[in-house]
Amino acid sequence: MSQTVEAGHSSDIAWSAEWMAKVDRIEILVGEIVKRDISRLLAFSKGSLHKAATSIAQTSQPHIGIVAGFYIKHATPPSPETDGLNGMAHLAAGFVAAGFRVTVITDAPCAKAVWATVDALPHKVELRITDTSSESVVQLRNALEADPHPITHMIAIERVAPGSDGKPHREHGWDMTRETAPLDLLFEGPDWKSTWTTIGIGDGGNEIGMGALPDNIVAEDIPNGPLIAAQTSCDYLIVSGVSNWGAYGLLAAVSIIRPDIRSRLLLHFTPEKEKLFLEAAVTVGQAVDDSRVDRPGTLQMSVDRLPLEIHAALIETIAAVCGE
Repeated sequence: MSQTVEAGHSSDIAWSAEWMAKVDRIEILVGEIVKRDISRLLAFSKGSLHKAATSIAQTSQPHIGIVAGFYIKHATPPSPETDGLNGMAHLAAGFVAAGFRVTVITDAPCAKAVWATVDALPHKVELRITDTSSESVVQLRNALEADPHPITHMIAIERVAPGSDGKPHREHGWDMTRETAPLDLLFEGPDWKSTWTTIGIGDGGNEIGMGALPDNIVAEDIPNGPLIAAQTSCDYLIVSGVSNWGAYGLLAAVSIIRPDIRSRLLLHFTPEKEKLFLEAAVTVGQAVDDSRVDRPGTLQMSVDRLPLEIHAALIETIAAVCGE
């Protein structure tokens, strides 16, 4: 288990109220609804950003695992989508700059896009890749647990989880079993509970961590919800309008709680790096934009059909809140 930093003194109470208000503002910013109606998902998870960030901020020598990669078989070309990759990149860049150890985890179908994004990071980050078998994931899990400096927090960003039938599905119900490793087993399983703190970030109801929601919310509010609703839970669930945004909010929230390392955490949290990471994902990794039945994903500089400029502007806004 990770060790926590000693709590602040009573003189910090007023300052704590200030940063809690800032984190609340960031939670609202990243929770802007841009596609489906996720208002009840957002309402249920309200406050989780603060809790997840506090858990990381108060941990001595954090080792952060980040699971990313959502493969789209029917895209042009078949490749992971861009959502989740920039979120992973900003978390990894900020945490490593602050002295945290980071391990990025994905599977073989998503490896090229995730590697390309990791390769664009300003600091070296460990990358672990599994094949799509459950045996490979269990082996990885065992290796991570046996590490002399084991993972303290495992974060999933836009990573599909099993639905009600035990199979992972895209939002319109397509079965993703063949092209998806069960990395949800790093979070929980039938005979296993994680030894690290788990954080899920998503925007649609079928991602790792969404199992923390009451069953009826996704089933009633999301198309194909009864089938695709994620069964994998987490300790802290962050719901956002775009999954990348939830990761941006988490990095910013940790920086607010830890002003002593804020400048390092946010060193690379800039529109310029947002463009650099997305270019690497798309041009080198061939990551595709949001893919739907009527509009297969293609190679373009956008995330969830929103242009780069929208995401870059949000980063500027969040960074301004942190620096106020």
